[in-house]
Amino acid sequence: MTLAALRKLIEPGSTGQPGSASLLVDGTDLPVTFKRNAQARRIILRMNPKGEGVLLTVPPGTTQREALSFAMSQKAWIAARLKRTPDTVGFADGIQLPLRGSLHSVCHKQVPRRTVWSVEANEPDALPTLYVSGRIEHLPRRLKDWLKAQARADLTEATEHYAREMGLKYSRMSIRDQSSRWGSCSSTGALSYSWRLILAPANVLDYVAAHEVAHLAEMNHGPAFWRLVERHCPQTKSARHWLKQHGRDLHRYGA
Repeated sequence: MTLAALRKLIEPGSTGQPGSASLLVDGTDLPVTFKRNAQARRIILRMNPKGEGVLLTVPPGTTQREALSFAMSQKAWIAARLKRTPDTVGFADGIQLPLRGSLHSVCHKQVPRRTVWSVEANEPDALPTLYVSGRIEHLPRRLKDWLKAQARADLTEATEHYAREMGLKYSRMSIRDQSSRWGSCSSTGALSYSWRLILAPANVLDYVAAHEVAHLAEMNHGPAFWRLVERHCPQTKSARHWLKQHGRDLHRYGA
């Protein structure tokens, strides 16, 4: 597919909202999402963490058409990443799912408790089990709700810890399903985290909390920011490395 063939697809609508496009790579028609960023200095190309095509960050002064042209020039890179993209794992009876970095088996349990609970393995080579009760058709929602609640509890504890340690205050905290970042801090002191951090090892979740709390003092990624994070969170480097190597994999669960 040529760039000319896509021109009409990427024109903004009458509301001025970003348009949409698609990109044909090795026979696969990939949706392209455009994201305007006033702070960006160049076009940034990423694979959508949820496996839904390509994400293009577009800086000021750059048109969507120019951004798409850049993406087309990177087809070889995109094709290579597609081959590395793991299959999605929906929430269902019998799947294996990481919880705090430890792989668990998910098992439906037909009991009236209507909850989720974890049972440690009683054999050396067996996995711990996450039991999900209630009707089988409710399993995906019930499991996801439980994971979000676990994430909220762990992240609340970690956030309050680092806020005390750094002598900082935040206005509120929310748990979301962010696809392009693990956490964020607004200028009003509101913190937001991805619930998928509960799937990662505990030290990784802990680092992301320290990272976002530090933004309450330093709204940038300058030397002072990293000194603050590393002073209070010694596992910063190892946690960042883990996210770089394995973070993308977390987005395939429950997609």
